[in-house]
Amino acid sequence: MSQSFGFYQNEIYFEGLGGVVPRFPLTYDELESRARAALAPSLWSYVAGGAGDERTQRVNVTAFERWGLYPRMFVGADRRDLSVELFGMTLPSPLFMAPIGVIGLCAQDGHGDVATARAAARTGVPMVASTLTVDPLEEVAAEFGPTPGFFQLYTPADRDLAQSLVHRAEKAGFKAIVVTLDTWVTGWRPRDLSIGNFPQLRGHCLANYTSDPVFRARLDRTPEEDPRAAALHWAQVFGNPLTWDDLPWLRSLTSLPLIVKGLCHPEDVRRARDGGVDGIYCSNHGGRQANGGLPALDALPGVVEAADGLPVLFDSGVRSGTDVVKAVALGATAVGVGRPYAYGLAVGGTDGLVHVLRSLLAEADLLMAVDGYPTLADLTPEALVRLT
Repeated sequence: MSQSFGFYQNEIYFEGLGGVVPRFPLTYDELESRARAALAPSLWSYVAGGAGDERTQRVNVTAFERWGLYPRMFVGADRRDLSVELFGMTLPSPLFMAPIGVIGLCAQDGHGDVATARAAARTGVPMVASTLTVDPLEEVAAEFGPTPGFFQLYTPADRDLAQSLVHRAEKAGFKAIVVTLDTWVTGWRPRDLSIGNFPQLRGHCLANYTSDPVFRARLDRTPEEDPRAAALHWAQVFGNPLTWDDLPWLRSLTSLPLIVKGLCHPEDVRRARDGGVDGIYCSNHGGRQANGGLPALDALPGVVEAADGLPVLFDSGVRSGTDVVKAVALGATAVGVGRPYAYGLAVGGTDGLVHVLRSLLAEADLLMAVDGYPTLADLTPEALVRLT
C-alpha cells in the first residue's frame, strides 16, 4: 500500500496560486495558541496540563531533539511506502490517534469523539477511543468507515462492568482492546487542582458508563434521574490497581488483540509478553500522570528489545511528522499523536483535525523522500545519530 502523503503540500501551494491560504495552522506553536483561544480555560487546563511541574511533559518533547536523521543520497526515493502490518491489518501509515479522555469536549459542538472517528474515516489514521467519551462507543465506532478503531479500557474495579465494556466494544466492531495501566488513580495535576476542575466528577464524558447495563443496574435511580449519584458511583468504580495476577483475567475477556499501555520498563514488557498479550504500548501518558522525568522516547529502545517481535505502539511528546519518523527508527511499529490532534479539533472540528493528520503525514513522507528512506523498514536505529 503506497500513498503520496506529501502531495498535501502541492494542494496547499496550488491553492495559493489562486490566493487561497490554509485555514488552519501549519506549526505546532500556532496550533496550540489558536486552540487555547478556542477552548474554555478549564478545558484548556485539563488538555494542556501535566503532572507536577510538568517536567516530564516537557522532556517528552525535547527528547526527540537529541536524535538526528542521517541523510542518505542516491536512493531515488521518488515513491515511499509508509504502510504497516498490525494485527493482521494493513494500515496506510504508522500514525494513530492516541486515546484522549476529554476529546469529546474539545469540539465546539461537544461531540468530539464522533468528529474524531469521522477524521479517522477520512484519513485512514486509526483512532484509539477512550473509555471516557461524550458519545457511547457504539456511536463512535459507527463513524470509522473502513478505518479500524481500537478501544481503550480504563479497567474498572467492577469486573462485570469491565467485561460488559469489552464485549460492547467487540460487538461494535473495534479491532483491539488497549488496557491503560497507569491511570487507576489520577496523578497530581496542579493546573486542574488550582481551579478544582475534574470533568468526570461533573458528569462529563461518562456516556460509556451511563449507557452500560451493568453500570445502570448498580444504581438506585437511573443516570438521567440522578446524574450526580451516577458520577459518584463512577468515581467509586473507576480505578483498578491491576497486578500480574489480573493479567490472565484480562486476557480472558476478549479474543481481540490485547494491548497493554503504559509499559516503559523492559522487565514489565517481558512479563506482559509471557502473559499472552498481543502488543506493547510504550507511553508515560504524555506526562499527565507522573512527573518522574523519564522521557518515553528514551524507554522505547529497551521496550522494543524486550518485546522480542511483538508490535510496539508508542506515544508521548509527538508533535510533528519528524517525530513520527524518529520513533519508527527507534523501533515503534505505530506512533500515536495526542495533543496536536486535540488542538486541531478545537480549532476546526473534523476539518481541522484532518488537516493536522494530513500535515503530520506529509511532513513524515517528505522527510523520508528528501533524506532517502523509501520505506519504514529503512528506518532503523542506524539511521539516527545521538546529538547530545
